[in-house]
Amino acid sequence: MRVLIATSNKGKLHDFAGAVAGHGIAVEGLADFSSLPEVVEDGATFADNARKKAEHYSRFAPGELVLADDSGLSVDALGSAPGVHSARYAAADEAIGNCSDAANNSKLLSELEPFAEAQRTARFICVISAARDGREVANFRGEVEGLILREARGSMGFGYDPLFYFPAFAKSFAELTPEEKARVSHRGEALRKFLDWAQQPGSIE
Repeated sequence: MRVLIATSNKGKLHDFAGAVAGHGIAVEGLADFSSLPEVVEDGATFADNARKKAEHYSRFAPGELVLADDSGLSVDALGSAPGVHSARYAAADEAIGNCSDAANNSKLLSELEPFAEAQRTARFICVISAARDGREVANFRGEVEGLILREARGSMGFGYDPLFYFPAFAKSFAELTPEEKARVSHRGEALRKFLDWAQQPGSIE
């Protein structure tokens, strides 16, 4: 079985590949993804944006199952921000597009500076949409709870991973091995739900 991933983010592709390892599924990036027309991610929720992306990009791979995800960080003390704006949190104008991980992390640390550790609760959320020929056929949601550190830890991962502390492992997400991260992450949980669905007779035909 092959699924195509609608992203140019190498970190996401790495996460996807790690989560499906050993399940007989080949994960590939959508061919020429960077040259395809972009979809406007103006949905109010992660599910809205994931569906928009999956349906849009699946039109460029007729007959193939295309997965797209929308994911981000929800911080309780910030009223669930940055939320769907996670990738462009540091942008003064959203029309600018996505910001660097360093810029987004810096803004997050600045916004949370007045809050005590007990108030720095957060969760990563991921919604994966599966679409074929421009129509969503299923979607899957995963979440993981943690805390926001006061400084970055670890050199693996991407995005907010260096600041997201996972108490069960006493590590930041950027300190986890790919195998550990696939086992506990929001994207790993959503992907396991996809795998359960994909293994049901007739689900991906």
